[in-house]
Amino acid sequence: MRVDGSDGTRRVVSIVRGLGSLEGVRAVLLDGAVVGGFNVLDLDAISRELGLPVVAVTRRLPEFPRIRAALRKWFPRTADARWALLRAHRLFPIPTGERPIFAAAVGCTQVDAVRLVTRATVRGFWPEPVRLAHLVASALGSPSRGPTKH
Repeated sequence: MRVDGSDGTRRVVSIVRGLGSLEGVRAVLLDGAVVGGFNVLDLDAISRELGLPVVAVTRRLPEFPRIRAALRKWFPRTADARWALLRAHRLFPIPTGERPIFAAAVGCTQVDAVRLVTRATVRGFWPEPVRLAHLVASALGSPSRGPTKH
């Protein structure tokens, strides 16, 4: 995925499809709706393309005014489109053992999303599949960079 690009949605769909048969897959669980800087995911498109519910979780509520200002500064031509994707689905709290996390859900109810996250959380507050994905990404040494001007 390109840092600050617009290919995140397409790449997520491609990665999930690349896993093979989705017969036993019940949902896609994502760490947020943004990857690689400001590469904003279209949760509706992911759900539609894969025919699966999508739940994006985040550890805390985003600082939306700061995010909108950054989008306007760094991406003046695409800021409105990126903002619309970010705000397409209201975040709701998911109670956990320690502190609530927040999620946006597409293709399922909030109740179903809470059940998914609760069942996927073994210890603490963070879903195990997302924690493991972070470990794999760290082992692969994925670089992190700040926003690039477009």
